Amino acid sequence: MEQVSKKEEIVEKEKEVKAEDVVKAEETAKKEEPAKKEQLSTRALVSLAMLGAISVVLIALIRFPLIPAAAFLEYDPADIPILIGTFAFGPVAGFLLTVVVSVIQGVTVSAGSGWIGVIMHICSTGACALVAGTIYQRKKTRKMAAVALTCGALAQTAVMVVMNLIFMPLFIGQPMSVVLAMMVPVIIPFNLLKAGINCALTFMLYKPLSHLIKGQ
Repeated sequence: MEQVSKKEEIVEKEKEVKAEDVVKAEETAKKEEPAKKEQLSTRALVSLAMLGAISVVLIALIRFPLIPAAAFLEYDPADIPILIGTFAFGPVAGFLLTVVVSVIQGVTVSAGSGWIGVIMHICSTGACALVAGTIYQRKKTRKMAAVALTCGALAQTAVMVVMNLIFMPLFIGQPMSVVLAMMVPVIIPFNLLKAGINCALTFMLYKPLSHLIKGQ
């Protein structure tokens, strides 16, 4: 009987030790969690700042017309880093990055387009980032990325149609009838091409770069 009771005591002590170890592990994890979150937040901010800088550099270096009949409508790959940031850190981060980049571009490399260009960029690229980022966040697979970017490109084109109807007469100094005449042969194809190219390049580049951006 004494041997049995001693064995029971040993078992109880072992259980108590294990319970204490579990509690200590949980407490350690809780203490480390804020540090990990802070580290992740710092990395996210650094990565987003880097992507924003790349976006500004890209629009400064690469700009060319896609449709010869409308040389003033220029393609640039500045949205690619923004969309990569959107996939990496979510739609809200992508939209905020869009706002920051649009303002910086508007007072530096794209100063010629003024406040109209800033608003149009925020609305169009912001729509793409929000739509694509929200869809991709639900299920992060390659197939869903393709769906998300396709929907984002369509959303961007739709927003640009509205933005052009509002601001293009002011920007080019022509009546609405001229803008409407350009809509189907020029404005819609240009925006579909621009958004489609940027989304396709984002689709190809995101996965190879995601581990580097997120530090995983």
